[in-house]
Amino acid sequence: MIKQKAIMIFLCFAWLVCSAVAQISEPAYKNPNLSFETRVNDLISRMTLEEKVSQMGFEAAAIPRLDIPKYNWWNECLHGVARAGHATVFPQAIGLAATWDTDLMFSIADVISTEARAKHHDFLRQGDHGIYKGLTFWSPNINIFRDPRWGRGQETYGEDPYLTARMGVQFVKGLQGNDPKYLKVIATPKHYAVHSGPEPERHTFDAISTKRDMFDTYLPAFEAAVREAGAWSVMCAYNRTNGEACCAHHQLEQEILRDKWGFQGYIVSDCGAITDIYAQHKLVETPEEAAAIAVKAGTDLNCDSVYGRALVNAVRQGLISEAEIDIAVKRLFTARLKLGMFDPPALVPYAQIAITANDSPEHRQLSLEAARKSIVLLKNDGLLPLKKEINKVAVIGPSADSYTMLLGNYNGTPSQYVTPLQGIVNKIGADKVTYTLGCNFADDHPPMEPVPADVLMNEGGKGLKAEYFNNVNLTGAPVFTRVDQGIHSNWTHDPVPGIGLINFSIRWTGDLVPPVSGDYTLTLVGDDGYRLFVDNQLIFEDWTIHAP
Repeated sequence: MIKQKAIMIFLCFAWLVCSAVAQISEPAYKNPNLSFETRVNDLISRMTLEEKVSQMGFEAAAIPRLDIPKYNWWNECLHGVARAGHATVFPQAIGLAATWDTDLMFSIADVISTEARAKHHDFLRQGDHGIYKGLTFWSPNINIFRDPRWGRGQETYGEDPYLTARMGVQFVKGLQGNDPKYLKVIATPKHYAVHSGPEPERHTFDAISTKRDMFDTYLPAFEAAVREAGAWSVMCAYNRTNGEACCAHHQLEQEILRDKWGFQGYIVSDCGAITDIYAQHKLVETPEEAAAIAVKAGTDLNCDSVYGRALVNAVRQGLISEAEIDIAVKRLFTARLKLGMFDPPALVPYAQIAITANDSPEHRQLSLEAARKSIVLLKNDGLLPLKKEINKVAVIGPSADSYTMLLGNYNGTPSQYVTPLQGIVNKIGADKVTYTLGCNFADDHPPMEPVPADVLMNEGGKGLKAEYFNNVNLTGAPVFTRVDQGIHSNWTHDPVPGIGLINFSIRWTGDLVPPVSGDYTLTLVGDDGYRLFVDNQLIFEDWTIHAP
């Protein structure tokens, strides 16, 4: 018995020693008990220059030897999680501003970040690290909408700096959460700064602003988003402001954003903005020079490929030091650590959000509330509300029954939608409603609307039988089969189980049953090849790759 006890004590002691050695050998950057600063410093010290630069593009590469997975920084959530399949879709930003309801704005942003987390972790479980699947969101757009020729005013909260600031603060707070250690997601106020000139000229435009106009009009919302809401990212704009490219603007990025406002996060370029520095603004001659002055000014992340192609050469040419590269990479990995990306999910409260939270009935109800509050009646001459005993309603116009007109831009895919025409029919009955297109959106340009689901039928009811194949020839057994209510899909934004983004084909089968006899025009539009069969007869074929 004495010998047996001795052996047991020895084995226990040996296990404790091994456990201690294992803990000591674990690199500091993997230890969630250490500070983010300590962990980031340790991680950067282990990386080569090439590895560091590989993290400074929006498609950050994996570094297997350090257990760093690839990560795509590009995500959108202007009024709901965008381009990543079904999500709760809220009114466009200009509509949300029309509510003047900051508490509602916070609730909406909180729902968006909840769905973002739910979708992100579900994508990770599927091994999907692709674009629009991450936690770093390039919203909100808090530029000032002064000029309707800009063309993107619908993305903003309007022309008033105060309203824009109040709405922007609540949106950022709702996205980033209130956990003392981890960020729920990262918000990215954009486009910094004075990015509201004519849209076609954005790559060459120089926005000249007086000091007073700059600080009274264009910067207050950004300052509030940083100082009050703690935004952890900012996107710099394509254009120049007072002669300097915004993404290489020392005064904007360093003196004002970091030194004056105390910004601690990272700056990301708008997509292609670093290329613009040499190719459009002509401020320097080479990609290496453009990359160097952008990083020196404070632009840490490039939505483009310039950094990846040019920064290593820029260091070798003496245009920038590796130490300056380190500053940018540390900011980027601090952000990923604050999102809990390298910590056990059990330690990150937001990692527990289930996919069932996405597009929930409660979230859709909040969207309905926001839609109602966003409606602004400028003038009523007594016509409204319509009398309940009304006998007939004429609905006229190309947007009355348009699915795409409901979506805005930077949008998600709603699982349910009701067009104005459908809403009126639902309210008073189809027998009291007459609808006509009236006109097109533009001369000689008929509306490109999907064939209505109500006229598509298959053996099981409404919709078409859809068979998805993992090849471009419709051969073999389909990897996924379902009923699609219409043929109007974007597989980048609305993924299909078992289907990638390239080298796939789909066959839709069913009947098209028009509501009345007449002449109809059927148009096929797609990035790649398509064929149309009617009664098993090939009517049209263009089975080629169209997309660049």
